[in-house]
Amino acid sequence: MSPRFDPVTGRYLRLGIGGREHRVHVEEAGQGIPLLCLHTAGADARQYRDLMLDDGVTDRFRVIAFDLPWHGKSSPPEGWQDEEYRLSTESYVATILAVSEALELDRPVILGCSIGGRIVLQLAADHPDRFRGLIGAQAAAWQDPWYDTDWLHRPDIHGGEICAALISGLIAPGGPPADRHETLWHYMQSGPGIFKGDLWFYRVDGDLRDTIARIDTTRCPLWLLTGEYDFSCLPRDTLATAAAIEGCEVRVMSRLGHFPMSENYEQFAGYLRPILDGIATRDPA
Repeated sequence: MSPRFDPVTGRYLRLGIGGREHRVHVEEAGQGIPLLCLHTAGADARQYRDLMLDDGVTDRFRVIAFDLPWHGKSSPPEGWQDEEYRLSTESYVATILAVSEALELDRPVILGCSIGGRIVLQLAADHPDRFRGLIGAQAAAWQDPWYDTDWLHRPDIHGGEICAALISGLIAPGGPPADRHETLWHYMQSGPGIFKGDLWFYRVDGDLRDTIARIDTTRCPLWLLTGEYDFSCLPRDTLATAAAIEGCEVRVMSRLGHFPMSENYEQFAGYLRPILDGIATRDPA
């Protein structure tokens, strides 16, 4: 094959989050309505590689994905060696808002998956006027944990391999094998204890069963999408969450699991593109 560059730009953004200086890696492609993408626990923005290469999206949307602090190419803040990493609802929201403000995004659309899908519900409850649309993939107000996070950070077990092993069953069968294994590779590269720290938000701090009562979809539309093969965020959990939010649109996605944007993008795009089409028609940049 002939050498070529993907039409994706990566840069480091220096900004303050929660009173600490951070250096956050940001990738983007396309132009138009800002679409800010949030990766899953223990992973990074590479999960959105195919979305950034989708001309049917990037011709109208400026697709932006960033690595959370401590993830991917975003280093931990100074002094990280003296603390245990734990993602909280407060710090997660603060990071999203800080990145959006630093990039001067005008009412971006947010697309989040897993922990990113969960935090979308918090944004809908507390900051609806900052966004023109919120899309939560693999999102529900709460799921009872089915895993023991102590396995994810032990000196006698390879951290990357156990993280990938934990999530391997959450990928739907039948998708492209290369995409399946690249999704697993992202988890093999997570920093020590980072996946475990993200799941503290997911299994302890991020219980939003009471929070969703505050969501008003007339102020910001909300979509929830969940893969039929996901047993971490079961379709019934997403459907129950959507039923409790008036005006929330919900889809159970066939042939998809917990990582739809990276495990089988074309299948996911069949659900995502109509939502983005509607946003672009209703509320253009």
